[in-house]
Amino acid sequence: MNITASSRQQQGTSASRRLRREAKVPGILYGNNEPASMIAMDHNELYYSLQKEKFHSSILTMTLDGTEQLCVLRAFQMHPYKNQVLHADFQRIDPNSNVTMRVPLHFFGGENSPAVKISKGFISHLVSFVELTCLPKDLPEFIDVDESGMTALDTLRVADLKLPENVTAVNPELPVATVTVISDDSAAPAAAAAAEAAPAAAEAPAESK
Repeated sequence: MNITASSRQQQGTSASRRLRREAKVPGILYGNNEPASMIAMDHNELYYSLQKEKFHSSILTMTLDGTEQLCVLRAFQMHPYKNQVLHADFQRIDPNSNVTMRVPLHFFGGENSPAVKISKGFISHLVSFVELTCLPKDLPEFIDVDESGMTALDTLRVADLKLPENVTAVNPELPVATVTVISDDSAAPAAAAAAEAAPAAAEAPAESK
């Protein structure tokens, strides 16, 4: 994905407010053993890019003053109640060095799993992303999580996921999804109480009118 930015010379609260009035977003580009660059971006372009899942987990191509460089989004700040981006931080990326990124998980197949169809359980998703380490060119856009084989009381971990070649997980033992089955025994006490109450109600004398 691409993002366009321009250098800004003025810093501070007043300068940032002035940029925002001009529909710009102040930001910073840092890293890769280079001096930090103070930048400004078009608000609407950045705002709508932030709505896309891929923008948060991809290697971005930033065109800064006509020069392209690779970077990733590291942080952004939103207005407390307006649909307004206040600030954004980007980190330069070396294409020949490993990068660690949060990559979203896409779950599928749970409705056809034995856990749901046979055991009548439900599958809980414990995380929505996984941290991966790899070269920028190998970074996947997302990771598929196939739940179709899950059975009762299963727990799916990062180590169980199929990762692309040359991609490793930061925390392989992190639980991703788990199955919970509600036992019919939990309904037994309520059913017994209802059965006992029914005869008592039948034997009670009718209220005189």
